[in-house]
Amino acid sequence: MGTEKFFPKESELTDELLDTRSSDRSDSVKIKKDKASDTSANGEVRNRKSTNVVPYHSESDPRALWTLISGLPSPVSLAWTIATVTINGLLCLFAVDLVYRASLIFPSQELSFARVGYVSENSAKLLLREPDSRQLPIFVSYRSAPEAVGSAADESWKSVGRFYWLSNETDFTHALTIDGLQPSSRYQFAISNKQSGYFTTAPSSGTTVPGRDKLTFLTSSCIIPRFPYNPISHPLSIPGFKYLSKWLPSLKASFMLFLGDFIYIDVPRRMGYDPETYRREYRQVYASPDWPSVSDSLPWLHVLDDHEIANDWDGNTTDPYPAAADPWNLYHASVNPPPVHPNSSYFSFTHGPASFFLLDTRRYRTPSLHLPANSPEKSMLGPSQLSALLSFLSRPEPQGSKWKFIISSIPFTRNWRFGSSDTWAGYLHERQQILEAMWSIPPGTGIVILSGDRHEFAATAFPPPE
Repeated sequence: MGTEKFFPKESELTDELLDTRSSDRSDSVKIKKDKASDTSANGEVRNRKSTNVVPYHSESDPRALWTLISGLPSPVSLAWTIATVTINGLLCLFAVDLVYRASLIFPSQELSFARVGYVSENSAKLLLREPDSRQLPIFVSYRSAPEAVGSAADESWKSVGRFYWLSNETDFTHALTIDGLQPSSRYQFAISNKQSGYFTTAPSSGTTVPGRDKLTFLTSSCIIPRFPYNPISHPLSIPGFKYLSKWLPSLKASFMLFLGDFIYIDVPRRMGYDPETYRREYRQVYASPDWPSVSDSLPWLHVLDDHEIANDWDGNTTDPYPAAADPWNLYHASVNPPPVHPNSSYFSFTHGPASFFLLDTRRYRTPSLHLPANSPEKSMLGPSQLSALLSFLSRPEPQGSKWKFIISSIPFTRNWRFGSSDTWAGYLHERQQILEAMWSIPPGTGIVILSGDRHEFAATAFPPPE
């Protein structure tokens, strides 16, 4: 409790304090117990107004710490009260800064950028955005990268085309494809609005890049700007990009597979349900000062997850899915690998020694809580996507292709108990169908499932039953 000093109650006074007598004991002075009084060290009696306990607090009293922790004013110290009020005020300002500053001050309407999407062995997809009409018309060119020019290479610029109009209908974006490229070759592209970059085409099916005996690619998910929070950082900063950029030169990855939650539309606070609100979230990631460091020469491919729509989304194409799908299609699906079926949002491609199937685990699913987890009527993928996935698993691969990767935005394992109904643990019948299809593949081809959603790492084996 700390240091407290109390005046003693009258009922606790000893006889020595209650009775004082003269030296000859002829007279005595009786202090009545019902009179509020106190006795000094030399025997003098002083009146006091009350018998209540009067506590004394030292500045080292742990209640000072409680004042700082609780945010409540201190009853004994003005200094601690000022300190806790100041801290409360700063925390409120930090919260307002984190929640509102980027949305209100940095909507990134003026964003001008270009990035590389899917790159095959003979083509590359580019996405560009240019809201400034003074830059129109826009010309796009490419050439073999100067450092890659050899005796048989041509370093002259070749035109991809020109376009004269960009509008708000597409949020001033445009997707285009460069064709007629050579496998395992490095190219440079340039756009008349001063955007430029590099990309390397995929090796031929079943092979690796010359001089390398393996395929390297990256996976990540769940972009949260300004985490951990730093009040002096740029409102659009993404610390995770800074860490990733330090590794990219040494990894020499062929592409990034982003496993969902590119934006967090509902964290820390949803600002709206209209397409412009969703578009702004995408623009702010691409407008981040940290984005160029992780996109130069690195193609990004994407799958969709819940925070691009709404938390734990299982509402198919009902609102707000149409608003959420608008920027997803403009910024991501437009430069993803080819969809398996026309107008679908699941994709498949082959890159050297590996094949990939990118699932959509949100658009086609049965609501997670309406049926038991093991119900055969419950589906994560919908019939068309499930059929396409099973065909992907069973089809023979080209000579030299030894791996098949299934890309799922949510965990396939049941080891995560929290929120499991939103994962494959809530769709066990369909999950079993996929497992049995994987177990039936002849030896020689490895099957790997990569998933996002959870902000941690785990590796799980799915051996066939004995």
